[in-house]
Amino acid sequence: MEKRLSRYIWKHTRAQQLWILLVVAVSMIPYFLSFDLPKQIVNGPIQGDGFDRPDATQTFMNINFDLPYIGNVELFSGLELTRMQMLFGLSLVFLVLVIINGLFKFYINTYKGRLGERLLRRIRFELVDRILRFPPTQFKRMKGAEVSSMVKDEVEPLGGFTGDAFVSPALLGGQALTALFFIFMQNVWLGLIAGVMVGVQAVIIPRMRRRLLVLGRERQITARELAGRVSEIVDGIGTIHAYDTSNFERADIAARLGRIFKIRYDLYQWKFLVKFINNFLAQLTPFLFYCIGGYLALQGQLDIGQLIAVISAYKDLPGPLKDLIDWDQTRQDVQVKYVQVVEQFSAEQIIDSKIQALSSDTAPMPAPLAAVNLTLADDSGARLIERVSVQIKHGETVAIIGGAGAGGDVLAEAFARLIWPESGKVTAGGEDILDLPESVVGRGLTYVSSDAYFFYGTLGENLLYGLKHAPLSERSYSGADATQRKWDVNEARLAGNPDYDTKADWIDYRAASATGADDIFPSLLEVLDTVQLSKDILDLALRTVIDPADHPELAAGIVEMRHALRDELEEAGLSGLVVPFEPGAYNIEATVGENLLFGTAVGPALAGKALGKNAYFRSVVGQSGLDRVLFDMGYSIAENAVELFADLPPDHPFFQQLTFMSADDLPYYQATLQKLKGRGYDAASEDERSSIIRLSALYVEPRHRFGLLTRELMEKIVDVRHQFYDGMPEELKGAIERYDPERYVASASLMDNVLFGRISQKHADGSKRIRSIVSSLLNTLGLLEQVLRIGGDFNVGAGGKRLTAVQRQKLNLARALVRGSEYYVFNRPLPGLDHRLQDEIVRDVMKLLRRNGREPALIWVLSNTGLSHLFDRVLVFDRGQLVEDGTPDTLAEKSGVFKELVSS
Repeated sequence: MEKRLSRYIWKHTRAQQLWILLVVAVSMIPYFLSFDLPKQIVNGPIQGDGFDRPDATQTFMNINFDLPYIGNVELFSGLELTRMQMLFGLSLVFLVLVIINGLFKFYINTYKGRLGERLLRRIRFELVDRILRFPPTQFKRMKGAEVSSMVKDEVEPLGGFTGDAFVSPALLGGQALTALFFIFMQNVWLGLIAGVMVGVQAVIIPRMRRRLLVLGRERQITARELAGRVSEIVDGIGTIHAYDTSNFERADIAARLGRIFKIRYDLYQWKFLVKFINNFLAQLTPFLFYCIGGYLALQGQLDIGQLIAVISAYKDLPGPLKDLIDWDQTRQDVQVKYVQVVEQFSAEQIIDSKIQALSSDTAPMPAPLAAVNLTLADDSGARLIERVSVQIKHGETVAIIGGAGAGGDVLAEAFARLIWPESGKVTAGGEDILDLPESVVGRGLTYVSSDAYFFYGTLGENLLYGLKHAPLSERSYSGADATQRKWDVNEARLAGNPDYDTKADWIDYRAASATGADDIFPSLLEVLDTVQLSKDILDLALRTVIDPADHPELAAGIVEMRHALRDELEEAGLSGLVVPFEPGAYNIEATVGENLLFGTAVGPALAGKALGKNAYFRSVVGQSGLDRVLFDMGYSIAENAVELFADLPPDHPFFQQLTFMSADDLPYYQATLQKLKGRGYDAASEDERSSIIRLSALYVEPRHRFGLLTRELMEKIVDVRHQFYDGMPEELKGAIERYDPERYVASASLMDNVLFGRISQKHADGSKRIRSIVSSLLNTLGLLEQVLRIGGDFNVGAGGKRLTAVQRQKLNLARALVRGSEYYVFNRPLPGLDHRLQDEIVRDVMKLLRRNGREPALIWVLSNTGLSHLFDRVLVFDRGQLVEDGTPDTLAEKSGVFKELVSS
């Protein structure tokens, strides 16, 4: 990148800068004319100069030029106007000049803004492009939050300055010189006064503002460091809580904020001191004009019109002058920021842009893959492996084993170009792998480690991320979308950005053994089954709430599946495993509140606490007397809970069984019981009634077993339910979604819709058995693919943190297996799994990669050395050296490191 911002701006916007400079030069003509016009109005029509008689006239708008060799050329002879007509004529001309000057400013400012935003877009893209081409070691010395802060915030002023880099000094300088020249034309002494004051401002103010530049630079650096520190707190929050260092972090942040406060306070003080001096000097000149100009006018050496014109012209001088001084400060400020950005984004060995050139063609990766006298070192210079030479042929399966720090893992990283050689090289087909295009190595070699990173988005998007190499099919646009697309493409090219369409189809389906989006699911399901992730995705899907309008076929299929589930349970002799919701019956496994509403509140009128305050609901419950019954029931629940659990510590496991009350609620109910002392419903306040009835609403007899739910009460609840729905006002009918056996419940999860009831508490393993049956039914009814797609829409969160560590490792491995490559390098990808699961998955992965006649090379750095017998060849590392290389059987016969590792 260019070292000087002005040179960078001129290089990329030369044509636009010349055009806008031309426009600025033209705009000076009406700008100058607007200065002279007030004098003509005052001296002419107002004071009567040239209108000696009442019927006197003057020529208006006579346009003529004296040209050399040609003489006088008259374009318009003008109009003869009286004194009053001349007043209105000149006033209208002044208004026209005001409009013209305003339009020039509008065009110039709009053009500058667009030019600045375009260059800002170019700068930001170049910075991100350089990040993508940094060598691996560069990222070990960078904080992501600081870099992103620079790309987002610190280059922002550079874009704003772009439009002003050449235009502002020309425009502001032109305006200031025009005003100053006009003043000199009116009176030399007044012109000298204005010139001297302008010189003083131009010398003193920039010198005083140098301190502002230093403070601004310090503020920028400290703010960037604060962003990096906050990012570290977010990333290391687990460590902070584990070691009780939260107060140390608070102290550190407070100290940093204190330093920033001091810098900013000093900045404000100095800034407003400079502003005070600048304003004082600007107002001192009018004082001199009034004194000296007034004196000259009284002496008859200056007419009133000239004095008014001078004062009017000077009004337009401090503004451009101040802006010009501000521009110079901004220039220095953005130059400092630009230099800092360039320094931060400079690297000794940056990847050539040709290596990452876009390619939609898939070229095979050359074979064999080899390390040639390879030596790797860490950032401190310590050798990780030394003079290792090994060759991996196409189709080989190679296990790499060794103790901690033995070196096998860094060899795998070198194959994936995540660490660059200190000496020697990694080759593919005899060519240095660092010189091969990423379109060859990045597709021909797939690397996986336990360090899994997932981008913010859905599980499905992350699963297919490794297939997004290039846009393979363009998206068609029409109408306004087509116009917008053309505009986007044009702007991207003008800003030096690629015009790739992110809405096009970037997925390489052929690499996933598919022809398109319609037939990729079998390949994905096979991979998910291989890494044993299908069940996790199915569970995510079954807990998801969907809109049936978006998935009408799936919603209809789920409703049909309810009946199939009943038949399945009946055949298996498990009809009591799920207690269904029935309009005319009480569901003993559901809460009292669920049975009473028999639906889900979808509007604010009946949701949460609003239900208890709703006038209609209270009238129905009150007229039936159910409110008093539920209060007595809740009172008994509170008494039982207080009696049983009052003396237990808050973390006692018994509290997990209390779905209607937490340990923190116990003191409140204890105090409420002591206050009421059994006096009943009438003695309780409104809040006490609500809190006690709430206990009844959350009560489930088979779970809590207080023996409070009688058959009469269940019948009464069902009866009140019917009354509630029969007389419901029209305005409330949309606020609740009633349970209907023949309709999909939009506010419930997929699993709740399948069950349409509650699992019986009588079966300890009921949930597990139901999930197994549901999974089998989904597959039988052809709904499994649709449901798994719902699971694929699960948002994994920032860095995939909404998934468990084991799920992240499985998804990371699945993302690699989706791709078809010539080489697979697995660097301990599943450390979070036990040896049994690792054994199963390793075997299944090897079978998967050998399907359909494929024979890719497989390199696996094993954390479980007992699996080495599954491979054709074993590489044994010890203390950075390749100490053994051979088949598992051959190495087992020797008394070497391999035998020690396997036996241990």
